[in-house]
Amino acid sequence: MFACATLSSGVEGIGVNYGFLGNNLPSSTQVINLLKSRNIQNIRIFDPNTDVLKALDGSGISVILGTRNEDLQALASDPTFATNWVLTNVIPHASTVKFTYISAGNEVIPGPLATFVLGAMQNLGSALTAYNLHIPVTTTISLQVLGTSFPPSNGTFSDDAVQFLQPIAQFLATKQYPLLANIYTYFAYAGNPAQIQLDYALLKTTAPVLRDGQFQYNNMFDAMVDSLYVALEKVGQPAMQVVVTETGWPSAGDVYATIDNAQTYANNLISHVSSGQGTPRRSGKVLETYIFALFNENQKPAGTEQNFGLFYPDMTEVYHNNLTP
Repeated sequence: MFACATLSSGVEGIGVNYGFLGNNLPSSTQVINLLKSRNIQNIRIFDPNTDVLKALDGSGISVILGTRNEDLQALASDPTFATNWVLTNVIPHASTVKFTYISAGNEVIPGPLATFVLGAMQNLGSALTAYNLHIPVTTTISLQVLGTSFPPSNGTFSDDAVQFLQPIAQFLATKQYPLLANIYTYFAYAGNPAQIQLDYALLKTTAPVLRDGQFQYNNMFDAMVDSLYVALEKVGQPAMQVVVTETGWPSAGDVYATIDNAQTYANNLISHVSSGQGTPRRSGKVLETYIFALFNENQKPAGTEQNFGLFYPDMTEVYHNNLTP
């Protein structure tokens, strides 16, 4: 039972990433009040920030909680470390905060830390179960795990990634937990503007741009998600759910990163997700999606990376977004 303030219904299926890489960001309490004032009910944080978790207590806001990538090896190799992680970061808030998922690492597959992800998930899951907490433990990937992604029906994990993702997907399927994925049409478009229509990347087109067998795509976001679904089918997981933990469009930093494009992307995405239509391959089901990010963060690399925020650090809007129904 969660002792939470009642929020009226937020936009169905939509959340926001709350990052901390700025030296001018408002206090956690101010941020949670901003979220409540805008009726944003779902957030994702990348590591267990004590101040943020305290501010979330009783707020009614649900949170995806990430582990630090640098903790994966210890979480995987030492069950006591995993138990202490849960005791420190989850137990004090378990009765007053709704933890939607715990993500063991962010975008570490493929790479040197990939080998620790499954063990970290298993040890965290065991620690949670020992305290009678039923919080799904999963991990977050980027679409760099795909060796082939176009057209969506060719979606396949790369040789480097599949050795880790096949057993992870098997573990998740056994528990009926989703896989978390960061999916950016912006980076795909910016890397190949000659061959990708801007309106297709911005979810602006209404007519089909891509025909792939029986499926038709009028936006690139759906095509990218479906390529991941196909890759999961090919490792034996046709029922696996995906949660899009990051997507967004920067408002400055290069020629494609304009306030107008960022606003168009965010609001078209909000409309598309909340419609509940899903993707062509998984139609009629809300695709839970988290916009990156809440704030412009000045301690990220210069350029577009500092300009993904919906809000400036003074909590004024970078552009108007339709997050408040």
